[in-house]
Amino acid sequence: MMGRTYTPVAVSVIVPARDAAPTLGRTLRALSEQRFSQPYEVIVVDDGSRDGTSAVAEGFAPLVRLVRNEDDHGPGAARNRGVVAARADVLAFTDADCFPTPDWLAHGFAALRGADLIQGRVDPDPAPVRTPFDRTLSVDDHDGFYQTANLFVRRQTFDAVGGFRDWALERPHRWSGAADRRRGRATRTPIGEDTLFAWSARRLGARSAFAAEALVHHAVVPGTIVDDIADHWHWARDLPGLVRLVPELRKHRLHRRIFFNAWTAFDMALVGIAGAAAMRRRTPLLAAAPYGWRIVREARRYNRYRAPQWVAAAPVVDAVTFAGLLMGSVAWRSLVL
Repeated sequence: MMGRTYTPVAVSVIVPARDAAPTLGRTLRALSEQRFSQPYEVIVVDDGSRDGTSAVAEGFAPLVRLVRNEDDHGPGAARNRGVVAARADVLAFTDADCFPTPDWLAHGFAALRGADLIQGRVDPDPAPVRTPFDRTLSVDDHDGFYQTANLFVRRQTFDAVGGFRDWALERPHRWSGAADRRRGRATRTPIGEDTLFAWSARRLGARSAFAAEALVHHAVVPGTIVDDIADHWHWARDLPGLVRLVPELRKHRLHRRIFFNAWTAFDMALVGIAGAAAMRRRTPLLAAAPYGWRIVREARRYNRYRAPQWVAAAPVVDAVTFAGLLMGSVAWRSLVL
C-alpha cells in the first residue's frame, strides 16, 4: 500500500483550545481569510474541552486539522502535541480567543527572514466598549514577556529548546487549580510557559525580533471586580516563580530588578499610610500622592458611570496583587514586588 501524501505547507498554525467554543469560530474564520500567497495549515488541539470546541474546529476542515486530548494537559503540552502533528518548518502560534488580522501570516513569515523567533503585536479587540474589570492582552515589544497569542518560530529552534514547559503545573497542589469563572472553566490557565520558552531559545542563540505589522486582536472578556481580583491574585502568586526561571526579566522587565511596575507607586503609598499611622502625623501621607494621581489619571479612560467604579476598586485590586506577589516571593524564593 502506498503511503499517504501531503501537500507541502509553508506555515503550520497551532491553536490550543479548551472550552473555547464561544470564540474559536471567529479565530478560525480569521485564519481562513489570511492573505498569504503560500499554502498553510491550522491545527487545533482540543485540550480536554467539555463544550463544543471540537465541533467548531471540525467545521473548518480541510484547512483545520483537529487533535484531541481527553483531559486537560495544559497549554504548553497542547502546543507541543500540535507541533508533532505539524508539517511545516515555520510554526505560528495564536490562541482560541485571538483574531489575527488578514495579513498576519504574511508579515510574521516575512519577519522570520532575519530572525528565529518573532513576537507579533497584540492589541485588544477594538469593537467592545472597555470596562474597568474586563480582561484582555496587549503586546508591543519582545524584550520581556513573550505571548503565544502571536508567536512565530522556526521548527529547528523549537526542537532545540524541546518545546513548551508548563512549569507552574509541576508544583504540588498547584495554584492554577482555582476556577476561572469569568470564562466558565473549572481550572485556570498557568502563566509563563511562553516566556520561558522564548528566553530558553534566546539563551541558545536564537535571534529574536518584534513584528508590529503581524497584528492579532485579543478578545475583551467582561467581568466584575471579583473576577479582576481573582485574575490578579492568580498571576501574582506565580510571577516570582517565572522570574526565578527567567532571571533576564529582572533586567528587561522589572523596575530596579524587583518591582513589577514602576508606575503604580502602590508600595510608596503603603509606606506613607503606615508612616502616618505610626507617627500620628499627616505629612507622610504625601507619599501616597503619586498613587492617587495615577488612579485619577487612569479613571479618565472611562465614562462618568465607570470612572467611580475604577477609583473605588483599583486600590483593592492593587492591594491583592501586592499580597499575591509577597506570597509568591516567599513560596518561590524569588523577590518580586
